[in-house]
Amino acid sequence: MEDHQEGTLSPARRGRRPGQNTTRQAVLDAARRRFAADGFKATTIRAIAADAGVDAALVMQFFRSKDELFGAVMSISPEALSRIANAYRGPAESVGERVARAHLGVWEGPRPDADALRAMLRGAIANEKANTLLREFIEARLSEGVRQSASDGRDAEVRVALAASMLVGVVVGRQIVRVAVLADEETEAIVRHVGPALQALLAPSPEAGHG
Repeated sequence: MEDHQEGTLSPARRGRRPGQNTTRQAVLDAARRRFAADGFKATTIRAIAADAGVDAALVMQFFRSKDELFGAVMSISPEALSRIANAYRGPAESVGERVARAHLGVWEGPRPDADALRAMLRGAIANEKANTLLREFIEARLSEGVRQSASDGRDAEVRVALAASMLVGVVVGRQIVRVAVLADEETEAIVRHVGPALQALLAPSPEAGHG
């Protein structure tokens, strides 16, 4: 088991073969370049594997999903990613509150996850590519929630974009710009206000319509 990853590497050079740590780092380096160049949405595990000179199956052994690989590149723990992912599981009628609480809990929670996410956010404000990367990552999570509770199509895309903007905007106001009243408010109070708005976007009631 411990040797099988070596067989997946591109043509070997003479001398000592790279071990598991070296191969994992090569995957991380390739992923960092790909995410920066292509954005989160367009980046594929296959492309990262090809850049790193390994088989795609090996990438999935190190990182169970593109989300987890992105998290590793950005120094976000699998636990934080799971907390966000789990927010979309459960009754549709309370998804807005769960998503608001999970996102704020991770962005404003314990280090080092919160530090890494805030660093991403500051980079996104200053750099267009970083902005695209962060936006696509958040929208990818929200899209999963929307698909479970509403129809696909342009309307869903607009609602996802609005939900992503709302979540990022709240974090910017509380963590970066530090709008006085917003920054001092308890997280649960923010969730009570933001949750219903996210609910209307992620799982609108059938009678609400889209007109």
